[in-house]
Amino acid sequence: MEKQKVTSEQQLSKWAELIQTRLESGQNITEFCRTNGVSKATYYYWQKKVSEAKCTVVEEVKEPKAEVPSGWMQLASKPVSPAKTTLEIKINGCNVIVNTETDLELLKKVCQVLMAL
Repeated sequence: MEKQKVTSEQQLSKWAELIQTRLESGQNITEFCRTNGVSKATYYYWQKKVSEAKCTVVEEVKEPKAEVPSGWMQLASKPVSPAKTTLEIKINGCNVIVNTETDLELLKKVCQVLMAL
């Protein structure tokens, strides 16, 4: 059974290369099949197989499966809350509130004054 799988994967790889070669050459399918002595039905069969294999690989990449040790259970992850958008700095009774709309030049000047104190 393992030998069949290897042979099938080799053929799939070969056809993936052939299909890519045809795409890069600019030949239409009829010309490509005639040039390479392949029936159009065979070409379309392998084109479908290659396409299905690509979709399977993409799905495996999209959904990584975390292995859970025996006796443990997988918990759903909590949604990450957005970072706090304001920052409050308190120095010697002076409060500075900074947010995403704060003018950076003004903040720089305020910091320079505070460091000089």
